[in-house]
Amino acid sequence: MAVPTLNAFINFGTGPSAAQAMIIGQGIIGTNVLADNAALIVDVSNQIDALTTRRGRNAEADQFQTGTCSLRIVDQNGDFNSMNASGPYYGLLDPMRKLQITATHNGVTYPIFSGFITGYQTITPQESNDNVSYCVISAVDAFRLAQNAQISTVSGTSAGQLSGARINNILDQIQWPSTMRDVDAGQTTVQADPGTPRTALAACQTISTSEYGAFYVDATGSFVFQDRALTSSSIGATPTVFTDDGSGGLLYFDAQWVLNDVLVYNAANVTRSGGTTQVATNTDSITKYFIHSYTQNDLLMETDAVALDYARAYVASRAETSVRCDSIVLDLYTPNYDAGIVAALDLDFFDPITVTTTQPGSTSLTKTLQIFGVAMTINPNKWRVQFTTLEPIIDSFLLNSTQWGVLDSNTLSY
Repeated sequence: MAVPTLNAFINFGTGPSAAQAMIIGQGIIGTNVLADNAALIVDVSNQIDALTTRRGRNAEADQFQTGTCSLRIVDQNGDFNSMNASGPYYGLLDPMRKLQITATHNGVTYPIFSGFITGYQTITPQESNDNVSYCVISAVDAFRLAQNAQISTVSGTSAGQLSGARINNILDQIQWPSTMRDVDAGQTTVQADPGTPRTALAACQTISTSEYGAFYVDATGSFVFQDRALTSSSIGATPTVFTDDGSGGLLYFDAQWVLNDVLVYNAANVTRSGGTTQVATNTDSITKYFIHSYTQNDLLMETDAVALDYARAYVASRAETSVRCDSIVLDLYTPNYDAGIVAALDLDFFDPITVTTTQPGSTSLTKTLQIFGVAMTINPNKWRVQFTTLEPIIDSFLLNSTQWGVLDSNTLSY
């Protein structure tokens, strides 16, 4: 059985402001026609020795994190030696050049990672009998650029804007290309921009939290903002089913099941900028698990009533816990695994999956969750994909936007 073909392209074009830039056609694949110069895009696919990528949400921090990539390539001719004046990339080996990783399977190309190089490390194994060196290229996704960009006043903003419009204003402020955004309109109106010094990433995350939504960078390198309608469990998609024996679903290599109180929150204190702290608690949960507090300050929803809805929704979604599957691992070297390979390359954040693991005594563990993280570990003898999974950010009974703003203790079963 053939595993997918791994592709890696480096764009040595000047400046990171053009974002992830690849040329469609000319043998170079990508999603946006933004490249500086075709001659500056280098295909290093046939030099790949190992690759690891990680993208996703930190469950305890309750935020998506910067995506990372480590690409090890064979550098047999010293091309990636920055002091090699006769090398083809001499003078081009700078940080913040663009890197794109894809995989091709059955004629379909899937994005794996798009970001910016942070460093080049030369490794010459002591045990090597050949004159071979490796270059380990480290990269991060566009979260790093937003974190490095300091902003204050954001142009074009006003009180009463929907959250999605404000996200676009912030991305405009750092001149992020509109072609590399997927921004929902949002369902929460926000206050005027505070005009305080902060990073563009922090500004976007504040708006995302105020919406009860999600803000992240996808595998193509685009910024994505999803409002609360799309971060709930009521997505309408049919879950992809995984089983430990392959019967009734796709076979997986490993699954991690856990039952703990890490994600329990039964007391929330939410304060909007200029407002008073809004408190929601669940007495039954506190009695059962002791108090587990959640605090958010300086959010930008317009009214205290909406801040209270946020607090109540958060507690309603997390006051209880049950056994969950934290992650599953797929082994793409599994025989006759074509459907599993497609799932491994195609599934991404918020896609629903159902995982079943058989247990002693003719019992089983079964859970339907959403994907919140994707990590890949690839070398000549291994290709494994780990999906980190979580419960939905917000329970589906809070999905209806007409309900938001009139939630009360009876609605949330307190």
